[in-house]
Amino acid sequence: MTTVQSPARSTAVTTPDVTVTVIVHNDAERLPRAVASVLRQTHTDIEIVISDDHSTDATPDVARALAARDPRVVYLRLPENSGGCSAPRNRALEIARAPYLMFLDSDDELPERAVEVLLAAHRERDLDFAMGAVHRVRVDNGRRTTWMPHLVAERRTLDGIEADPRLLFEHLATSKMYARAFLDRHGLRFPEGIHYEDQLFSAQAYCLAKAFTVVPDPVYRWYVAPYAASDAASISNQRHKLSNVRDRVHVQRLIDAFLAGSGHGSLREDKDFKFLKHDFRMYAGDLPYRDDAWLASFADLMTPYLDTLAPGAFARLPRAERVVLQLVRDRRLDDVREAARGLGHEVAPRRTTTDATDGRTYWGGEIPRSEPARRELDLTELGLDTRPFFTALFRHEITEIARGPGASLDLTVRTHDPALRLPVGPQRATLHLAPGRRRLTVAFRLCPVRPGVFEGRVRLDLASARLPVQGFEGVRHPVLRLRGQGRTHTGVLLAPLSFPPLTARVPYHGGTTPHRVTAEPEGHDPGRLQIRWQPVGGTAAVVRPALRRLATPRVKRAARLVAALLR
Repeated sequence: MTTVQSPARSTAVTTPDVTVTVIVHNDAERLPRAVASVLRQTHTDIEIVISDDHSTDATPDVARALAARDPRVVYLRLPENSGGCSAPRNRALEIARAPYLMFLDSDDELPERAVEVLLAAHRERDLDFAMGAVHRVRVDNGRRTTWMPHLVAERRTLDGIEADPRLLFEHLATSKMYARAFLDRHGLRFPEGIHYEDQLFSAQAYCLAKAFTVVPDPVYRWYVAPYAASDAASISNQRHKLSNVRDRVHVQRLIDAFLAGSGHGSLREDKDFKFLKHDFRMYAGDLPYRDDAWLASFADLMTPYLDTLAPGAFARLPRAERVVLQLVRDRRLDDVREAARGLGHEVAPRRTTTDATDGRTYWGGEIPRSEPARRELDLTELGLDTRPFFTALFRHEITEIARGPGASLDLTVRTHDPALRLPVGPQRATLHLAPGRRRLTVAFRLCPVRPGVFEGRVRLDLASARLPVQGFEGVRHPVLRLRGQGRTHTGVLLAPLSFPPLTARVPYHGGTTPHRVTAEPEGHDPGRLQIRWQPVGGTAAVVRPALRRLATPRVKRAARLVAALLR
């Protein structure tokens, strides 16, 4: 039996303006932060329902204490664990008293004015829901970005999703305040027993809504832990599980069925484009790290669904993404890994093939056999042999990496030039690395191995990098630069996907500020060579915090002026 605890619930006589449901499962540590963010709202006439999906840690005790301290807080505990977000949200809907509803996950927060700005939108006109900006916060480095910023850049009211189908990309249920009457009128609830429930719920809400307002104000703070342990990772960060792929495809089929059955079939291409550009793309960056068995199963799960998508959705993608999709459909597993490493970084394939009969250029070492493959793997439009040199496509790969003397690395670098843009003979190349604002440059030669392939060896001495006065803490990725046709080309440097991290302790400025520096594979996305600096000793504990406190904008301007005068 579901249990509800609220000391003031039996005596409450007024109806709150907004109910905020906070769903939680085994998250006793972060739950108080989430609830506190709701209690801090500038609009205070609210109800908070903590909906506990049968936690087995200290969550029940924490939730009961929160409910005891504030009469606006209600604790709801499900009799058994549902394994998802839908059931705790739906059970909270059953007891929510307010005419407007919001949802919050226990590991996230609401900005202080979230309720105020969304409720104001509802009160301006009759809306089915109002939505705002979501701020994503990386828990590993504190970096803040706005989720889908182009969709929430300006205030606007839309009379249906057809007015801007791009909003299908913003599928979060937590960025919105819903009118209870709208949800009840359509019997709209979160689908239980499946993952990615937000995507189906949001697609249905978009299609059923007659009017909704977008506001540019931040209304949700989403904490993202991209490298969390697998047992603690969110559903979206469990992409290494084939069950995750299966769940994502399943919910897409449910959305497709809803669009067809509700008379919104005209949105299918936009929805398919969203799936390819967002959902499939999330997996694509991880494909270089998967083994053959995983990739084969991935292709088995994904290909039948890809075959149902609108052709126009594929045509709207960048060519590099279309190549990966086709290689998956053709089950060319090694080629999938190679192609996926270039996504988002303008990286060339190792080889291309030109058809002598029509002059068209294709990805890989042979002309595709099927018509679909010829269409999707055709690189002719990229103008590999004619585009300006600074945008030319090369592929720089570290084939060997070893520790050198001190804090140096000995690298063997191979450059693939499939369009033969580089002249015959040795090429002058440089590695660039810039911790802080100081640049470390190392010149070396790339010598021809065969047409379109060059190789060279270079020693990268990390101890020679000049760091800021206060030291440097962060990650940088070396880039490789080439000169040609009077222009400079800069490309990423791909590392082996796995190798033991190489760590050394290095001083600078006469040895007064030591650092620990580590060379390692990036571990995600294209897998660049990654260099990580961390101050150690007194610098980390005393000097750097003191300099940060002194580094006001006025002090920085004065320092720059003095430096300019000295020059």
